[in-house]
Amino acid sequence: MNRFHHVAGTLALAAALASGAAGAQDLGAYRALAGSLEAASRARPASAERALVQLDRAETAYAGLAPTLRNPQLAGGLKDTLGHARGALARTPAELQAQVLLARGLMRKALYDQTLTLLAGTPGNGAEAVRLLGREFGLGETAGAALARDAGAGHPERVAWRLQRAAAAKVSAALKATRAQRSPAAYLDLARAASWFTVVQDAGTPGGLQVAGFDEALRQLTAGDTAGLTASLGSLRRGAATLNSTLATPPRMTTQAAQPTTQVQAKPPASSPASQPARTVARPPAQGTPTRASGVDGAYAALGRALTAAGHGDGEGVRAALARAHKALSAAPGALRKAGGYDEFLERLAAAGDRRSPRPADVQALIAGLGVLEREAAGERPSRLDAASAGVSRSFGGGLRAAVFLGLALLALVPLYLLNLAFGGRNPSWRAISAGLVLLLLPVFLEGVFGFLGWLGDRLGVPLLAHASTLTLSQGAYGVPLWALTAALGLGLTAFGFRGLCVQFGLLGGPSAPRPALSQGLDWDEEPT
Repeated sequence: MNRFHHVAGTLALAAALASGAAGAQDLGAYRALAGSLEAASRARPASAERALVQLDRAETAYAGLAPTLRNPQLAGGLKDTLGHARGALARTPAELQAQVLLARGLMRKALYDQTLTLLAGTPGNGAEAVRLLGREFGLGETAGAALARDAGAGHPERVAWRLQRAAAAKVSAALKATRAQRSPAAYLDLARAASWFTVVQDAGTPGGLQVAGFDEALRQLTAGDTAGLTASLGSLRRGAATLNSTLATPPRMTTQAAQPTTQVQAKPPASSPASQPARTVARPPAQGTPTRASGVDGAYAALGRALTAAGHGDGEGVRAALARAHKALSAAPGALRKAGGYDEFLERLAAAGDRRSPRPADVQALIAGLGVLEREAAGERPSRLDAASAGVSRSFGGGLRAAVFLGLALLALVPLYLLNLAFGGRNPSWRAISAGLVLLLLPVFLEGVFGFLGWLGDRLGVPLLAHASTLTLSQGAYGVPLWALTAALGLGLTAFGFRGLCVQFGLLGGPSAPRPALSQGLDWDEEPT
């Protein structure tokens, strides 16, 4: 299959990379390229057109990054992979997502090599690149700080150790999640493992873990050779376990920094991807597993940040957090990935990331949806209320919600106008009733006007206008007591007004005097004397 040859070609390139070139990358272009590729991967299941827009942006970002890539072979391989991703648009979403995974692996490899070479010469000049590497490799706050300390202290061998430790653990996690069957999920898991091995191959290959092993497993998966794939996955998992075990001990600190140079190996022909991986000269080992929460815990943490951002009208912050949640769920345990609604939930998460003016209720529904998915994976009965909330949020949100409540806000003016037209404002009881109705309808009016302005501001990219949604009473917990207060005042005023009318016409109070003749009676809008 074509997709196998594209993946195998990228892996063969990774095995032949020479990483001794010095120089700093354009980190702004790197971030832009990474963001566009991730956005294309998220958008493809729902819309090939949106994915194409993101790939166009990725091409533009690559044009800015390419001049700062010191390895021409890697730069060419990355460009080819971007081309393969564009070609995969016409096929299944999994094929584009696999190409994105491999492109991201090549990007990390380039950043890793050039940063370590830079640190070996001038440790103080690579601080920003080290921070970016920490985020790219999924290091948590504590591990990221330790990485920065090692870089600043002139210990690139320790920097390499920490990064290789994270990458090796991700290889193991992806291989563990890969099922021996011909399916898009298995294809993506195997491509993810190969992507991370692009970096960790320089740590050495104990246990026989090689690029050729990934090539063979991918070939067997695409050919439907289940028996061969089972054997290959077993071999890869054993090799990954041995690699992690070997990388469990931190290296001794040396005064002479280890250079991140690798032996260059010729690229094998595409028909026989059996190249040996590159090896590092004096490459330090790494330990354990990455400290960053991944899988379900990482997704919940990202959704929590999205909820916080939604609470103060930060649409961009919500979309960035949802992207991190999507990425974390891609590393979810196998049991969750086997749940019936897993792929559907990922699509909903990607669609929510494209929604304008996301509200806290939208994020809460996503959290509830993840809870439903967890319960299904555990064989428990999910909450029908959570499932209903997720369904309503999917269909009633964004522009539709803003338009509906704007219409209700405008309609709320109609009964107030008609009340004033019919009875005027001379009678204090009617004035109290009118004021009470205004307070009772105030939440609808605020939701309609400021909710619509917030949606419009987010869509137009005007931050000040986008924060208008924070003036609605449904935006956060602060709105609940305000809503209760306006409701209490509104009910009090309407009750006062209707009581006044009842007293005025003798329906309440003491014994009333004989009612005057009709011609001498009071009109509804008159003030009693």
